[in-house]
Amino acid sequence: MVLDMPFLSYQASKQDAIKHAGLALKKGKAESIKLEGGVEIAEIVKTLTALGIPVMGHVGLKPQHVHAMGGFKIQGKTPVAAKKILQDAIALQAAGAYGLVLEGIPHVLAKKITKTLKIPTIGIGSGPHCDGQVLVCYDLLGMNPDFTPSFVKQFAKIGPAIKTGVSKFVKEVKSGVFPS
Repeated sequence: MVLDMPFLSYQASKQDAIKHAGLALKKGKAESIKLEGGVEIAEIVKTLTALGIPVMGHVGLKPQHVHAMGGFKIQGKTPVAAKKILQDAIALQAAGAYGLVLEGIPHVLAKKITKTLKIPTIGIGSGPHCDGQVLVCYDLLGMNPDFTPSFVKQFAKIGPAIKTGVSKFVKEVKSGVFPS
């Protein structure tokens, strides 16, 4: 199980990163942690992996940084931006990350990163050329009718069923039918 480290739980200092990663493994029962960032967090990744903490990296569209990135937009579309993401990926591998999430980047860039790295890549909205794929369960199960990323395939639409079930629960509680 990979635990996605919360925003600012690892960026401020190596000591914070060690403390929070340790808590994730011990109390959160995680088997590894995932950190968003690239070159700027490589030293933290190196420190954590040297202590035996497995780290998965995350580059491209970084949801914890979405406001600073201008929203949920594909990253790495210009040659300069693509070069930066490739450098970030290489830095994380060099720092000891065992794998890398490639989110919201062009398919061609994901293919190049996957071929360049020796560690596995996991794509989310980055095309078919990664070593594996992941989707957010809310997206793939159709649980948010107000927003579906363009790259998502909904394998089910359980959102309406959840809404119906919760509405029935509220109605029965208010009417006194439940609990009986």
